[in-house]
Amino acid sequence: MGTKALTQAAIEKMKPPAARREIPDGVVAGLYLVAQPSGAKSWAVRQRIDGRPVKITIGAFPTIGLKQARELGRDAILAAKQGRHLTEERREARQTAQHKAKTAAENTLQAICEEYLRREGKRLRTAAWREKVLTRLVYPALGDRQIGEIRRSEIVRLLDKIEDENGPVMADRTLATVRRVLNWHASRSDDFRSPIVRAMARTKPKERARERVLSDVELKAVWEAAEAAKGPFGALIRLVLTTAARRSEAAGMRWGEIENGDWILPASRNKTKVDLVRPLSGAAQAVLASLPRIGNSDYVFTTDGKSPISGFSKFKSAFDKASGVSGWTLHDCRRTSRSLMARAGVPERHAEQCLGHVIAGVEGTYNRHTYAHEMRLAYEKLASEIERVIHPSDNVTPLRRRR
Repeated sequence: MGTKALTQAAIEKMKPPAARREIPDGVVAGLYLVAQPSGAKSWAVRQRIDGRPVKITIGAFPTIGLKQARELGRDAILAAKQGRHLTEERREARQTAQHKAKTAAENTLQAICEEYLRREGKRLRTAAWREKVLTRLVYPALGDRQIGEIRRSEIVRLLDKIEDENGPVMADRTLATVRRVLNWHASRSDDFRSPIVRAMARTKPKERARERVLSDVELKAVWEAAEAAKGPFGALIRLVLTTAARRSEAAGMRWGEIENGDWILPASRNKTKVDLVRPLSGAAQAVLASLPRIGNSDYVFTTDGKSPISGFSKFKSAFDKASGVSGWTLHDCRRTSRSLMARAGVPERHAEQCLGHVIAGVEGTYNRHTYAHEMRLAYEKLASEIERVIHPSDNVTPLRRRR
């Protein structure tokens, strides 16, 4: 007597058996409905592959109905006759697809950039700035693209857009950031080759370099406005001018860094990653003496006692109106101070030490002289030169805060 053909209606009405049952289908030989005491039902095929019996799982009922189960069953039986296990093939295909998807997710430009920042960020002074540039300008356009599929023309179009909306200098800074990430990735990959080539920059190094130096008239106006200004911003300007320090170094200054008339800038806050001792001139010490301490805060330049001064654009905009001098940056103060040192006859080697520049080559390797005495003289000469500009009729009195 032949096996009775299963029907969709009969399967739906079937009551849970007392024990697990495999009910054969009378239409597709080898196809079984597996019924569980819990009421769950599923489909399976029993065949032989290379002489050994195997069970090939098809899927659950009613997700897979009778008609589809017979189609899948026939496919599984045909595969078994060819020596193939359809369930294992599908599992392997699923695993391969999952692996490809995981690999694809790990190889998008954004994922590579994030991995670069995670691994290299602690060694980068501008890591936070680079992350903002990537997030704002690069990820929206190319972040989800596979890094190996990004074409040179796409980067060119991205730079065109940044140049049009943010200027050529920002386009070049973005290019430099992306180039560094791609070169880093290329050094870790067997197959990747960066699509960035030379001549993609929008400006030349000479064009990017600022040459702004405050004239004597401008310096006098800036200094006098800084003396009259309320709050820490004016004092910050005067300290930068008298020490030739970087804006970030001066803005983050702590009272604990000042010792016996010296400003000891720790390596963690120094661009060159070494401790830098700057002897403070009388003019610089007078600037610090004019500043109040807010509570127990260790920050020298602060508005709330909780964090160092920030929001420079807002302060600078108001200061430009007060001084009547515009088109300059705080870094131009550093360049101005360096120029004043040269004018005052400070030897170049001593001036470079004051700026905190690392001396390259053999001299930098073997010359361990600290130049503390020479730097102190250089800073006093700088203060005297500023004094001559501020008070041209008096070339003797050292620069002090006017009361």
